[in-house]
Amino acid sequence: MILLSHPTGNENVRQAARAFSDEGMLAEFWTTLSWNPNTPLRHILPRSLRELLQRRSFPDSVRTRMHSVPSREMMRLLGGVIGFSSRHETGALSIDAVSRELDRKVAERLGKIEPPQAAKLIYAYEDAALESFRVAAQRGIARIYDLPIGYWRVGQRIFADEREREPEWTPTLTGTRDSAEKLARKDEELQHAQRVIVASTFTKETLAEASCPANIDIVPYGSPPPISREIRKSSGPLKVLFVGSLGQRKGLSYLLQAIEMMKESVDLTLLGRKAASNCRPLETAVRKYRWLPSLPHAGVLREMQNHDVLVFPSLFEGFGLVILEAMAQGTPVITTAHTCGPDIIEDGSDGFIVPIRAAEAIAEKLELLVRDRDRLETMKQAAQRKAEACRWEIYRRRLVEVAREVMAS
Repeated sequence: MILLSHPTGNENVRQAARAFSDEGMLAEFWTTLSWNPNTPLRHILPRSLRELLQRRSFPDSVRTRMHSVPSREMMRLLGGVIGFSSRHETGALSIDAVSRELDRKVAERLGKIEPPQAAKLIYAYEDAALESFRVAAQRGIARIYDLPIGYWRVGQRIFADEREREPEWTPTLTGTRDSAEKLARKDEELQHAQRVIVASTFTKETLAEASCPANIDIVPYGSPPPISREIRKSSGPLKVLFVGSLGQRKGLSYLLQAIEMMKESVDLTLLGRKAASNCRPLETAVRKYRWLPSLPHAGVLREMQNHDVLVFPSLFEGFGLVILEAMAQGTPVITTAHTCGPDIIEDGSDGFIVPIRAAEAIAEKLELLVRDRDRLETMKQAAQRKAEACRWEIYRRRLVEVAREVMAS
C-alpha cells in the first residue's frame, strides 16, 4: 500500500492519486487542502479564492483516503487574495513553510503506523520529502521521489547567466533566492530516494550533475481532452499566447523581443501571474499587451483554442504541461529543448523546437506561420492528433508499474 504526499495537489498529483486509488494501492493521501466544490461555503468566499480552491478538489475515491493539514496553507492563500506576500522561504506563510509542515506531519504518521495498515511505499515530491524519507528508511518503507523540475545546480547556473544577460529581469528569478540550506535539503532528499520519477528527458539529463544513487524513470504527463473538436481557422494577425508565471525562468524577455521584431503581424496574450512586482520591463509588457493574470482551467484551455500558437520559451523546466494542453486544443507550440518539447513535438510538424535565449529563432518560426497559413492549419491538426496519443491514462498506468516494481524489490 502507498502513502502519497504533496502540499498543493496539482494535476499530475491528482492523476497519481487516481492511479493508485483505481488499483486499490492508495492507503493514504496527505495534502494541505481538500476542497469540496459542493460545500455551501462557496457562496460566501471571494471569487478569486473560490477559483484557487477549485484546483484543490479531488475525486471521491481519493477524498476518502485523504489527510489534510490545512491551516497554514489556507492562511497563505488568503494572504495572496488580500495582497500579503510572505518572505521567500523563511516566511511563516511561504510555500516552503507549508511544505515543511506537511513533511513533518507525514513523518510523524509513518513513525506511528503499524501493520496491517503499514505503508509499503511512500511517494513524495521535491521540497516536501526529507523528514518522511528519513523515517521511512528507518522503518524499511520503500521511497519514490518525484522531481517535477530540473536539478537545482543546473538551474542555478542558468539563472546566474541570466543575471548577466538580462539584469533588469533578475527580480523575477525567484530561484536565485533559495538558501544553501534549502538546496542541501534537495540533495539529501535525492540521497534517501530508492527511485526517482521525472517527466522529461531534459530533467533526467540535469540529474547527471547530481550524486543520485537511485534509478531514474521518465514518466511523461498526459494531455486533457479537447474542449471542442473544432479547430480555430486562422485569419488576420497571428494570435500568439504565452501561459505560465511571467518571469525570466520561462524565457519571457526573449518572447517579447521576438514579438517586437514581428511588428503588427502578431497579437500577443500573456496569461499568468507576475513573478515579481518590481521588474520594469515586465510592468511595461503587461501594460502593452493583453494580460490575463489568472483564469479557471477551462478558461485557460479556451484561450489556447482561440489562439494560433503557444510560445513557451522556458530556460529551465521539468515538463511544461501547458505544451500538451495547448496541443490538445489544436494549438501548435514553439518551445525549447529545456522542456518536454523534444520528447513530444516533431519539429516542424506539430510544433517547433528552438534554442533557449533565441528571440530571432522564435521570430523566424512566427514569421513562417504568418506567411503560410495552410501550413499552420496542418500543424494545428497534427498537434491535436499528437496530444490524443499522450493520454493521462498512459501516465497512470506507468506510475502503477513503477510503484509495483519498487515494492516488489
